[in-house]
Amino acid sequence: MFLGPSNIAGKIETSFLIIVASCVILLALVTITMLVFLYRYNRKRTPVATEIRENLPLEVAWTVLPTVLVIAMFYFGWVDFDYIRNPPPNAMPIHVTARQWSWGFSYENGKQSDDLRVPVGTPVKLIMTSEDVLHCLFIPAYRVKEDCVPGMETHLWFTATETGTYEIFCTEYCGLEHSHMRSQLIAMRESDFNSWYAAKEKAVATPESRGKELLQSKGCLGCHTTDGTKKVGPTFKGLYGRKVTVMTNGKERTVTADDEYIEHSIEDPKADIVKGFPPIMPAIPATDEEMKDIIAYLKTLK
Repeated sequence: MFLGPSNIAGKIETSFLIIVASCVILLALVTITMLVFLYRYNRKRTPVATEIRENLPLEVAWTVLPTVLVIAMFYFGWVDFDYIRNPPPNAMPIHVTARQWSWGFSYENGKQSDDLRVPVGTPVKLIMTSEDVLHCLFIPAYRVKEDCVPGMETHLWFTATETGTYEIFCTEYCGLEHSHMRSQLIAMRESDFNSWYAAKEKAVATPESRGKELLQSKGCLGCHTTDGTKKVGPTFKGLYGRKVTVMTNGKERTVTADDEYIEHSIEDPKADIVKGFPPIMPAIPATDEEMKDIIAYLKTLK
């Protein structure tokens, strides 16, 4: 069995090698047989064709051998599929939330992260869902991929076998910023992971700092920037207090981006669509305190 950064990667590589090797051997046998027949039965060597009605050993061989090969491939595929789809009972659950266009990872102790952190040697079960459209979490190095479906939970599992940092992609086209929906899997030594897992989050001192963290954790910065560059949504830089042209019920109007406008845009984003941008923002759940923190942070982005 091949080794890899995860137990699943080794399984997939072994099955892949078996199938490819079988195909190469068959290709070689068929090609050699064709060449032998071209030489042995060319017109110069056999000017008079002979009709052969049956050859029982040959018919048995080309029926039994492919059947055995197909059953063997099915066996390897089924055993690996059963292993890949069924996590062990002691697997550590991590909840994954996909949204346009970012990933969120939540742990049993309440810890949350934008990156997926896992301990080496411990089975991990990802319990996945989507807040909006269909997404697909793909970790190429681990050879694992699974859809994140709105309104239901899917899962996949793996065990990291070595430390390292690996890319996470979305492989289901999910809108304009699909190609930017990326994150990282960080496989850590068990002792390092336990220290990170047990560490309490530092209290955020100011509303502005809490507002920045809220925008990140709720996925807002996947569509909006804070440096003035344009993405799928308008930039947050200089937004507060600025005149904004919006489309309301199909009619164009100009409003001021004050507290009321920002709160309304978060709660009901399709009511006033900023001109020149698509109406794709979902409603973002936020408490009154969270709204105040977000607005406090936006005021700092002059």
